[in-house]
Amino acid sequence: MLKYQQIAAELEKYIEDNELQQGDKLPVLEMLMAQFKVSKSTITKSLELLERKGVVYQVRGSGIFVRRHKRKGYISLLSNQGFKKDLENASVTSKVLDLKVTKPTEEAAYSLNLGADDDVYYVKRIRYINGHALCVEESYFNKAIVPYLNREIAEVSIFTYIKEGLGLKIGFSDLYLKVDMLTEEEADLLGLKPGDPKLYGESIFHLTNGLPFDYSKIAYNFEEAHFFIQANSDFS
Repeated sequence: MLKYQQIAAELEKYIEDNELQQGDKLPVLEMLMAQFKVSKSTITKSLELLERKGVVYQVRGSGIFVRRHKRKGYISLLSNQGFKKDLENASVTSKVLDLKVTKPTEEAAYSLNLGADDDVYYVKRIRYINGHALCVEESYFNKAIVPYLNREIAEVSIFTYIKEGLGLKIGFSDLYLKVDMLTEEEADLLGLKPGDPKLYGESIFHLTNGLPFDYSKIAYNFEEAHFFIQANSDFS
């Protein structure tokens, strides 16, 4: 983790630990520079990172302020850290339906820049929020990047394992969404009816060096899934 990312994480933790609310003001730039013993450019990059995440906003000439907290139970469509991070105040659990080393499907190979004979970890899970089925998720992990997975890891958090266990840095993601109808299998797993609506998403997650490591397909339960987007724009 780079210094500016570390500072951003510490500032975000400070906001959460002190339960700061919308409009609460943070220390001025000079105080943050002195506190962390870094240059103005490093603090500026930290604040820009937090601003992109929707944690703070800056008013020229007035200071740095806390942005309104996201609603509990809502998943960020712009997050690249796995949605369990957005649901920290909820009970998020997983049931592993399948986990194996296999060859990628054509779409997985294309999304992960793999050959047909390369190995991937295939993981199929039902994700639950407070005991209710949230989604059915199928994921393909490039085994050359994620060399080991087991059911215990998949039942807790694969992304936490990737970051903390493997020491990898997750960079950016591409997300494709459409509204569709549940298949018979999806409906059975989610406790709904075939033909009920679903939000269907395909996502490709990359490391900070640009390498794609995870291609996932997710069918969300329309009764349980709630999403939010925090946008930044200068409207110029």
